[in-house]
Amino acid sequence: MPATLTRIVLNRSHPAARNDLRDRVNLHKTLMRLLDSPTGPNPRKSGGLLFRLEHAPDPFLLVQTAQSPKLGGLPAGYGTLATRDLTPLLTALTAGLNVRYRITAAATASVPSAPKAGNQRRARGTDVLLEGHDAIGWWQRRAAAAGLGLTGPVTAAPEPFASPKRPAPFFKLTQFDGTATITDSDALHAALRDGIGKGKTYGAGLLTLMPA
Repeated sequence: MPATLTRIVLNRSHPAARNDLRDRVNLHKTLMRLLDSPTGPNPRKSGGLLFRLEHAPDPFLLVQTAQSPKLGGLPAGYGTLATRDLTPLLTALTAGLNVRYRITAAATASVPSAPKAGNQRRARGTDVLLEGHDAIGWWQRRAAAAGLGLTGPVTAAPEPFASPKRPAPFFKLTQFDGTATITDSDALHAALRDGIGKGKTYGAGLLTLMPA
């Protein structure tokens, strides 16, 4: 699974960076410029683009791509960039290894909608945001499916960068932190490659790990 992680410390005096901090839809469009000739019906997925905005005195982005990013695609002066190959880390992620994890995710559940009068077909469900213990339960199930056995308490906090310009229920994401033991490296590599949950266009789903 080739992958690259790029850290972008945003230049908040740059108009495009300021705008992207307010508008996740536009941020996604900016980061898509890192992909070299994305193709297919889902260019984000084919390019392996996942990202997370990290809260800090100088906010920064972590951006994962399947190949080396086209750094010149970003606006000049957008931020300070540093890129690293994830291959050594991914090779080290084997069953039994203890890790620390972080993921900002869209913890959602589908609630069945009432069928319209005269329509016998099952109505499409509506995604609703999960919070508190329900959100933690969502992550516990997703972590197990991703090859992680959680080994300590889960910290779940609202993402600091709530964006009203994301459509509901993705306007507010949840950041999960904690420790785990790898139980299935193949499942974990797939989760790292594809991301976890919905809302990947809006900064959800990027799982990052480091040995504990």
